[in-house]
Amino acid sequence: MIGRGARAKCDSWSAFRRPYVISSTMGHIVMYVEGPSGFVSFEAGLAHHRAGRLAQAETIYRRILASEPNHADSIHLLGVASFQAGDAARALELIIRAVRLQPGNSVYHGNMAAVLRALGRLDEAIASYRDALFYKPDNPDAQNQLAILLGERGDLAGEEAHYRFVLRYAPDHLDARFNLANLLVKRRHFDEAINEFRQLLLQKPDHAAAHSNLGAVLFDLRAFEESERCYREALRLNPAFAQAYNNLGILLAALGRLEEAELSLREACKLNPGFPEALNNLGDLLRVRGRSDEAEACCREALRLKPDYVSAQLNLGNALRESGRFQEAEPCYRTALDHNPVWPEALNNLGSLLFDLGRPDEAARSIRTALAQKPDYPDAHTNLAITLLLDGRFDEGWREYEWRWKQEKNKPHLRGFSQPLWDGGDIGDRVLLLHAEQGLGDTLQFCRFVPDIAAGRRVILEVQRPLVPLLAGLPGIARIVAHGDPLPAFDVHCPLLSLPLVLGTTLETIPRKTSYLRADPQRAAAWRQRLGQLDGLRVGLVWAGNQAMGADRRRSIPLERFSALADLSDVSFVSLQKGPAAGEPPPPGLSLHDWTEDLHDFGETAALVEALDLVVSVDTAVVHLAGALGRPVWLLNRFDRCWRWLLNRDDSPWYPTLRQFRQAEPGDWGGVLQHVRAELQKLSLTRSTAL
Repeated sequence: MIGRGARAKCDSWSAFRRPYVISSTMGHIVMYVEGPSGFVSFEAGLAHHRAGRLAQAETIYRRILASEPNHADSIHLLGVASFQAGDAARALELIIRAVRLQPGNSVYHGNMAAVLRALGRLDEAIASYRDALFYKPDNPDAQNQLAILLGERGDLAGEEAHYRFVLRYAPDHLDARFNLANLLVKRRHFDEAINEFRQLLLQKPDHAAAHSNLGAVLFDLRAFEESERCYREALRLNPAFAQAYNNLGILLAALGRLEEAELSLREACKLNPGFPEALNNLGDLLRVRGRSDEAEACCREALRLKPDYVSAQLNLGNALRESGRFQEAEPCYRTALDHNPVWPEALNNLGSLLFDLGRPDEAARSIRTALAQKPDYPDAHTNLAITLLLDGRFDEGWREYEWRWKQEKNKPHLRGFSQPLWDGGDIGDRVLLLHAEQGLGDTLQFCRFVPDIAAGRRVILEVQRPLVPLLAGLPGIARIVAHGDPLPAFDVHCPLLSLPLVLGTTLETIPRKTSYLRADPQRAAAWRQRLGQLDGLRVGLVWAGNQAMGADRRRSIPLERFSALADLSDVSFVSLQKGPAAGEPPPPGLSLHDWTEDLHDFGETAALVEALDLVVSVDTAVVHLAGALGRPVWLLNRFDRCWRWLLNRDDSPWYPTLRQFRQAEPGDWGGVLQHVRAELQKLSLTRSTAL
C-alpha cells in the first residue's frame, strides 16, 4: 500500500501492484469453409451462422446431413455451432467426424484445436494446430493461436518464434504483433516491446489495449508522464475501459496524486464490479489514505471474487494491521505464505507484524528469510534494522539501518552531496556538516551526539527551521542553518541518524546526560511567572501527533478520552498541542489552559516545558523535547511501540526522566489513562505532603 521516523512506512510493505495487461483471446472459430459447396441451402445456413442465428443454421445443416450424411462442411459447422452454444464435448465429436472425412482440411484441424483447448486438453490442441499448419503452413491465425498455447505451456521461445513467423509473412497481423509485444514485456525485453507496440499503433492508432499496455511498460520504466498519456489516450478511445482506469489509478498513486488515483480506481470498479485486481488496488490505496475499514471491505470483496488471490490476502492483512487488529492480520499473511512460502513481500510484512506484536526473534527470522530470497530488498533490510534495534541489538541494527536510503520513500530526500560521508575518522581542519533527515523528534533525539563531535572539529548543523532557535545553543557548533537555506562550504557530511553507526553506539554507551538541551532562561522565567496563577501540579498535555504519519491513528488519542483525568484535585493541565487536533474541545470536567498561540517555535515550547512540573504526551516530538531538557515526561505509548522505546521496560535509556505507560492490548487507551490518573493522584499527594 511500521510507522514513520526510523521505521519503514506501511505502504512500502504492500504486495506489488502490476498494471493490468490485456492478453489476446484464445479459440477463434473460423466461420468459413474452403471451396464452393454447391448447395444453396448450405449457403443459406452459413449466412444464418455468420449472422449469429445459430438455431436456423443448425436446422439447415441437419437437413443437409439427413440427405447427405457425410457432408463434411455441414458436420464441421454444426460442431462449430455446438461450441458457440457452450457444448464443447459435442462440438469435438462432430469436428472429429469432419476431420476424418477431410483429413487435409487445415480449417477443421484449427477449430478442433480451439475446442480441445477449451476442454483443457492443451497438448492435443497443440498437436491439432501443428496438423493445421502441416496442411497450410501460411495460415497466420493458426500460427498465432499455436504461439499462445506454447506460451501457456511455458515455451516462451517457441511462442515468440511463431509470432515472428506470422509477422514475417503477414506484417499487418495485429493480433500477432500485439501478442508479441506482450510476450516481450513478460520476457523483460522492454525496448523491443515498446517498438512493437509503437509499430502496432502506427498501423492501428485506435487500438486502445495497445495504448494501455504500452503505458504499463512505460510505468515499469518510470516514464510516468508518457505512461499517463498512453492511459488517457486508451480511455479517450474506449471510455468504458476498466483495465485502463485501473492502470491509471496505480500510476496516479505512484505520483502521490491520491485523490485522482482513488477516482480512477473507483471508476474501474464501477465499470467492472467483478474486477478483483482493481478492488485490491483500491483497497491498498484506501489503506494508505488512512481509511482502513473501507480498505478491508475492498480486499474482502476481491477475495470473494477470487478466493486464491494472494495479493488481496496480503493487503487485507495490511489493512487489519493498520487498524491495530494485529491478531487478525497474522493469519492473512500466513495464508499468503501457504501459497508461496518464499514470497519476499509476504515474509517482510509478516516480520513487520511480528515486530508490532513484540516478538522480535520471530520477526527477524521472517525478515531474514525474505532477504535470503531477495538480498537487495531495502524495505526488508530497514525492517530488520528496527527489529534489531527494538531488541537492543544495536551493532547489527545500525548497520542494517543504512539501507533506509535505498527505500523508494527516501530516495527523494537524498541530498546528492558530492562531498563524502564522514566515517568517524579524523578530519583535521576540514568542515563537517551534520544534517537532520527525518522528523522533529528524531532531530531532538540524535542531536545529543553533536556537542561531543563538535569538540575539536569545525561543525555546521543543519536542522528543521522550527528547531533553529532551540538548537542554536548546542555547544561547539560553528554555525546552525535552517533546512532550505543556502549551505556554507563544507568538506564531509553525515545524517544525524547515521551518527550511532559512525560512533559505534551500543545500548550501554548511549549518552545519558539528564539534559543536553536548555531553554532560554529569560523565556522560561516569563513562563514560570505566567503559570504562577495555576494551582497544584502543572502538567503539559499532548494528545495527538502528525496525521501524515502512517501509525498516527494508533498513537493519537481523541481529547474526549481524557475524561479519565477530569476532576483531579490539585492538577492543572496546560495544552502543548499544536496542529488540527488543538481545536478539539476538552471533555466536561477537564480544565485545560491553552496558550499555544504563543508557541511560535520549539525554543518557546521548550521555555514553557521548563516551567511545567510534568509533561504527559503521546509519542510525538514533545516527548523528545521534554526528555532532552531533562524534564519529567510520561509517554502514553501504543501497543505497537516505536523501536526506540525497546521492549519490556517502562523507562528509557535515551531519556533518564522518561516513564512509559504502555497499552497492554492494542487500542486500550482506557487502561493507560486510568493508570496515569492513579499516578497523578500519588504525585499530587506527594507534592502536597512535601509542601
